[in-house]
Amino acid sequence: MSDEEFRNDRHKDLQMSPSCSSFEAQDPHDPVISRLATQLFRKTNDYLQGEITAGQDHYNLLEQINRLTITKYTDIRNLAANLNKMLNEYNGKYHEQIKPLLLQIDAIIEQVSWLETQAYRLDAATKQLKQRFKELEER
Repeated sequence: MSDEEFRNDRHKDLQMSPSCSSFEAQDPHDPVISRLATQLFRKTNDYLQGEITAGQDHYNLLEQINRLTITKYTDIRNLAANLNKMLNEYNGKYHEQIKPLLLQIDAIIEQVSWLETQAYRLDAATKQLKQRFKELEER
């Protein structure tokens, strides 16, 4: 076998067999490879469709979470605004109505304390007078 024959034989081995040909209608091809390739394409398509669907589902879930979060924060903002309004109203009522009454109560407490002190002094003076009166009676 000459070198050229060897190269030609080797070149024949390297050439594509009809079973590895493209999927063109005129080219003969192996039905097993065709079936396997079709299954591969279907399964790849199913996988990619699943990935796209999963991504879309994640996006929809995030969208729902965002809507619920917006609703919750809106509710909390409204609640805080209402609380702030009521707190301002109660502070106004406190300064207008309750604080003057508390100041009057403090003044009354001071007067009662002063009267109590005076009553104790009067009681002590009365006891002293009573004691002197008894001493005077006994003489």
